[in-house]
Amino acid sequence: MPKKISRGVSRRAFLAQTTAGATLVALHPFSANAAASQAHLRIMETTDLHVHVYPYDYYSDKPRDTVGLARTAAHIADIRAEATNSMLVDNGDFLQGNPMGDYIAYERGMKDGDMHPVITAMNTLNFDASTLGNHEFNYGLDFLMKSLAGASFPIVSANVVKTMGAAPAADETLIPPYVILDRVMKDGDGNEHAIRVGLIGFVPPQIMNWDRRHLEGKVNARDIVETARAYVPQMKEEGADIIIALSHSGIGSANHTDGMENASVPLAQVDGIDALMTGHSHLVFPSAKYDDFAGVDVATGTIHGKPATMGGFWGSHLGVIDLLLERDGNSWAVVSTSTEVRPISRRNEDRSTTALVDSVQSVLDAVRPEHEATLEYIRRGVGKTSAPLHSYFALVADDPSVQIVSNAQRWYIEDMMKGTENEGLPILSAAAPFKAGGRGGPEYYTDVPAGDVAIKNVADLYLYPNTVRAVRVNGAQVRDWLERSAGIFNQIEPGKPDQVLLNPSFPSYNFDVMDGVTYQIDLSQPSKFDPKGELINPDANRIVNLQYNGQPVTDDMEFIIATNNYRASGGGKFPGTGDTIIFEGPDTNRDVIVRYIVDQGTINPSADGNWSFAPLDEATVLFDTGPRAKEHLADLKGLRIEPVGDGPEGFARFRISL
Repeated sequence: MPKKISRGVSRRAFLAQTTAGATLVALHPFSANAAASQAHLRIMETTDLHVHVYPYDYYSDKPRDTVGLARTAAHIADIRAEATNSMLVDNGDFLQGNPMGDYIAYERGMKDGDMHPVITAMNTLNFDASTLGNHEFNYGLDFLMKSLAGASFPIVSANVVKTMGAAPAADETLIPPYVILDRVMKDGDGNEHAIRVGLIGFVPPQIMNWDRRHLEGKVNARDIVETARAYVPQMKEEGADIIIALSHSGIGSANHTDGMENASVPLAQVDGIDALMTGHSHLVFPSAKYDDFAGVDVATGTIHGKPATMGGFWGSHLGVIDLLLERDGNSWAVVSTSTEVRPISRRNEDRSTTALVDSVQSVLDAVRPEHEATLEYIRRGVGKTSAPLHSYFALVADDPSVQIVSNAQRWYIEDMMKGTENEGLPILSAAAPFKAGGRGGPEYYTDVPAGDVAIKNVADLYLYPNTVRAVRVNGAQVRDWLERSAGIFNQIEPGKPDQVLLNPSFPSYNFDVMDGVTYQIDLSQPSKFDPKGELINPDANRIVNLQYNGQPVTDDMEFIIATNNYRASGGGKFPGTGDTIIFEGPDTNRDVIVRYIVDQGTINPSADGNWSFAPLDEATVLFDTGPRAKEHLADLKGLRIEPVGDGPEGFARFRISL
């Protein structure tokens, strides 16, 4: 007997201002019921859960109201209670992203028949379908397939391919490319009708770079739009009345280029797709973030006229698309749409957070054993630190949280190079601050007090399960690597006060600090590269006084750089990466950090001050960071900085004299 779509009335959209200042599409119930030949279908989306089931921050070891599928589940329950017809889908990146995911992957493991806790939680909520995100591949294909085996719902992905055919539709895909679900809907008069809902999934093809170690020689990845053009007509031929794209891909350029990472805008132009669930970017759609994007209409919540949503990340929002469907002979047609995002929390003017929903107990209960095991896992002590480890100033000064990561990588690679043809070459280390505010908010910083260091602290220092790699580069590539990194800063005019320092479109994880050399950054120069790594000012030189052992670095000098698999494989488009790898470590960067701390016993996290801003007469810049940064001002050496009050959205603002 076909499964019924339960629940779902459509809603009229109107623009409302959230307390955070973002313009979102909120929704009122439709005032009129569907007609006898019409039905409302409400489609709910979670995306980028990253194993956040509990409303808990394992890195700081305390509850957190802004995350957790158990909280999002309250919105799901409300919609199901108020709706006539509804479906629930997930848009990928569910297996990796917090210590619970690492505990399962590295400590407990996944044997045949084991259940992954996030899959257990999703089963508890009766998801209708999901797709794969790029982080599903971080732990390898064997772990992935064993995890997926426990799902009581179909999981689809069309562009990850085991054997390439002459065209996408002839490929042997890793998992089914799409699914067509037979459902029953009630119309406005309460009569039941059959409907066939097609769901097709996509992941950024960049997985082949980001997780090359796990995927090379086993799978390939096709272009998202090319794949959709091949499969969507096939889905129509097989009887899909409507087609929903589960696009684990961001909302980016409207111009399609082969292999593009954020392809949701050109994907919306593929004929036959009726609605898009988007993700990957950890943002919200509809929101003012996308006001000026070509092909995107924030007011209607559409991309090229088709309804779309992006439900934040870590369970922060539930995306909802309403479709008003009308019978057209033996098929259904979409006649109107609306879009909504429902947050699970609200940030108040005093920087506090108010939970808007309570956790659903059945979801908490379903994964309680794994939650408790994760707490034990993160609390194990591995060593001591003689001073605090924090990242509040990681974007403006040499920083202790980045320094420890860099020291550990360099320590490891020095050992790995022994006995190789590269032994004796100078070894540098590149590391970036992962927790440095930004989209994560004013509490999203590393902050480890002096004393014992536990596994939870190491996870806090290094968020991702990357593996250590080393590349061999020349001096010119070292310089351009740093030029690429320096693109995080706006160009600063000498003599002008209170200029905004940081480019908000540049993510902190691409701000690599290079240890083993000394250098300054001249902010009066334009950036040589744009935020995506494209060369825009070939003659610009922000990096000045670049030296190794007190001597200028020349273009023909050779170096080894310790880094991670993401960066070494080309992630972020840094010069000197992609084809320069000489060592692929079997160990994660986190494991190396733990080993380093154990080896040292007590670590000294003091930054060595190997980089700084070049002086600019009479110029000052404004820098926003977490409010607790004030407690660590005394840790800064050589930086003239002072607090100047509150910044936006709960951040604290500081002035730096250059």
